[in-house]
Amino acid sequence: MVGRLKAGSGRISNVVIVCIVGFVLLLCLLPMLNVIAMSLSSNSAILMSRVSLWPVEPTLLAYRGIISDESMVRSLLFTVALTLTYTTIAMVLTTFAAYAFTKKRLKGRNFLLTIILITMYFSGGIIPDYLLVRDLGMIDSFWALVFPGVMSAYNMIVLRTFFSGLPESYEESAIMDGANEIRVLFSIVLPLSMPVLATIALFYGVGKWNSFMDALFYINSRSKQPIQLRLYQIIMQSASLEMSSLEGAVSQSALPESIKPACIVYATVPIMLVYPWLQRYFIKGVMIGGIKG
Repeated sequence: MVGRLKAGSGRISNVVIVCIVGFVLLLCLLPMLNVIAMSLSSNSAILMSRVSLWPVEPTLLAYRGIISDESMVRSLLFTVALTLTYTTIAMVLTTFAAYAFTKKRLKGRNFLLTIILITMYFSGGIIPDYLLVRDLGMIDSFWALVFPGVMSAYNMIVLRTFFSGLPESYEESAIMDGANEIRVLFSIVLPLSMPVLATIALFYGVGKWNSFMDALFYINSRSKQPIQLRLYQIIMQSASLEMSSLEGAVSQSALPESIKPACIVYATVPIMLVYPWLQRYFIKGVMIGGIKG
């Protein structure tokens, strides 16, 4: 009798969990489907609020306009190069710093770690950051989007904690065989840390792909504008046109309503295509903290 009650309660718990996960999945999926449907619908259907989860009067005019716009294609390629460069440099710095701070023999380790931790709580602000970038001569340059904030103190601490949890016997055996610190890092530590490395790299990559405020402050040339800044400009331009139409300055049909969701899809799909390749590492990396705790 007790076994049946436990089995019944277990099935009920599973049903509740499935319902909750399904509800959360719908909350994430429905807005995305709505955006895709709007990007494939006509302007008149969007303005009349006839689009929900399925395209109305399907058309590819918005995507044709985006692809035919050389500035959008250039911005996308520029963002890909920017994201790859930023993520690579950030991972190198984060990995080396995290590994170095696991060594108790590092002189001034606590002092240096305290300085890094301070940056998590205090910031100079936008104006000092801009003045620093300007004085370094990086205004309107590619590196103005790379070097400021290139390493996250939080990610470094997470990686340092993981490195500290690795068995010391592996490193001791390698050192006894004549390996130096660099050899130990690349031959033993990094291969054992692929899940957490992939997770942190994904955080760095997605964060840089979605950022536009730094480009808004530091970039003047149109050829160096990332895709998210172009999306921001298009949305602001559409909002300006909408305000003008309400005042009677332009006709309502002049509003490119399908352009906005099409640009969102255009800017989102590339980074979404990367996720399946890192999914298995990402899930393991997210679960590491809970398993070790």
